[in-house]
Amino acid sequence: MTDTGLQHLGSSVKPLELTSDGAQLLDQTALPAEERYVTITTPEAMADAIRTMIVRGAPAIGIAAAYGLVLGARRYNGDVSGLVQTIRQEAEMLKQSRPTAVNLAWAVNEMLKTLDKATSEESLTGVVEALTRRAEEIHREDIAACHAIGQHGAEKIPQGARILTHCNAGALATGGYGTALGVVRSAFSQDPTIQVFADETRPRLQGARLTTWELARDGIPVTLVTDGMAGHLMKNRMVDVVVVGADRIAANGDAANKIGTYTLALAAYVHDIPFYVAAPLSTIDLSIESGLEIPIEERDPEEIAVVNGESLCAEGIRFYNPAFDVTPAPYITGIITEKGIAQPDYRLSLTQLFQ
Repeated sequence: MTDTGLQHLGSSVKPLELTSDGAQLLDQTALPAEERYVTITTPEAMADAIRTMIVRGAPAIGIAAAYGLVLGARRYNGDVSGLVQTIRQEAEMLKQSRPTAVNLAWAVNEMLKTLDKATSEESLTGVVEALTRRAEEIHREDIAACHAIGQHGAEKIPQGARILTHCNAGALATGGYGTALGVVRSAFSQDPTIQVFADETRPRLQGARLTTWELARDGIPVTLVTDGMAGHLMKNRMVDVVVVGADRIAANGDAANKIGTYTLALAAYVHDIPFYVAAPLSTIDLSIESGLEIPIEERDPEEIAVVNGESLCAEGIRFYNPAFDVTPAPYITGIITEKGIAQPDYRLSLTQLFQ
């Protein structure tokens, strides 16, 4: 397997790797019942794995898409100009696999920049090698960013804190360490008395299936709660801080994350509980002014209507299944990045992080 350097430092979870046979993805649809890897060998299969959430989480699907373009380059048999055209078509396909997470488009665009530079080599082998190097760099950079996010975020976690998180923003959602759970991991390494409450995160239960699995695997105390319990916990002073991830952050600090996050932010605001968003700079989209411009993916109604093949609902009813919601910036205490923690005024502080 490809040596990605920093990949799994601080976590036993290995979400994805590039090998000579293809990209190995830990199948997140099978967890926690079964820990199995699937081998992806084409960009089309990678796009399908992203859509069906075999791989998920904004940074992780960016890395996966980069590897998907490597797979496309590997299988190509022709001249360099033809490869460029083919890769550009595959890039557009991968970008459309999940539209909300900006990391996906960011990683694909990084690969296209590399493609443009590498074509000057006029060697098919040289282009494939350049794309492979950049994809592996994207993976390593993400892990390094997550470790830095964890270190910055740990400074905001009180001694003995009870941390509430939503969905899964851990090793499974990134290159191998985590954003929100990177903060948890870093804080726990300094203070083993901290505890985590994990929302189950309906309808796909990423909190129940994935976050609890990750934390239990790494020996971090975790308690599972239903999404509807969070307000009760806050009212009864059972939560000290909320830390979540993000799929896209607008220039004004509005943050899109898994559906249900906005509700948590409102409850935290009412109960004067700090609410932090943890995400790498690649999640920040300064090209959009506010969360109103963030596209919200709508998914198959079956996700909320069917469990284990059994319908939960009466026939003939309507369904609405947005995958994300947007938390307005005024409800966010700080945005934790690898370059530091942005605070209001977000339009200014986020811009400064890129300088």
